[in-house]
Amino acid sequence: MSRVMVADDHSLFRDGIVSLLEAAGFDVVAEAGTGKEILEAIRISPPDLVLLDLTMPGMTGLEALKQIRLNHPEVKVVILTVSDDDDDLMAAIQAGASGYLLKDLDSQEFLELLSGLERGEAPMTRKTASRLMSRLAAPQHDSSKTLPRLSDRELEVLGLVSHGMANRAIADRLSISENTVKYHMKNILQKLDVQNRTEAVSHALQNGLVEASIEATQGSASS
Repeated sequence: MSRVMVADDHSLFRDGIVSLLEAAGFDVVAEAGTGKEILEAIRISPPDLVLLDLTMPGMTGLEALKQIRLNHPEVKVVILTVSDDDDDLMAAIQAGASGYLLKDLDSQEFLELLSGLERGEAPMTRKTASRLMSRLAAPQHDSSKTLPRLSDRELEVLGLVSHGMANRAIADRLSISENTVKYHMKNILQKLDVQNRTEAVSHALQNGLVEASIEATQGSASS
């Protein structure tokens, strides 16, 4: 995720984020202050990652996110916003955001969460992940759809991911290698037909898969 675009309509805040990222070794290849500028810059030279504010003039960040996911699905988008509203969080994740960060994070935590993208993790604090889980906790089953069949181990891994655990922590918990965790995650994403861990957890919560995985994990831990 070395090539980054910073999209925020407040130039002073944008300058601060750019300086922080560059000092941490990221290559900031573009900046944008409006939705139109975002889409034009991506059309010319797509970055690896867009840090996107939700409140943008002319086109909201959510609208820009949907356009990015539609036209440039390879570009990851992490929301960076002041809004801790659950509706904004849900809308962003459902639109395909790879993560959701609040602007009141300290710089070190911000960089650590952002670097998790390289490991296939979703940049999101445990508090935010908990809020997301609460909103999705009531399964919304669609009897017309056949749920994907995950193995017991995949359900264990997915259950731990839903609790915000990183690959290394999951590997230690299950006494397997980190590469094995990554292998299971790859299979989970393929079976659920999702792009990242956040979407996988969202899908699992909506369809009751996480409840099964939590039970499997507890059973494994007690054995």
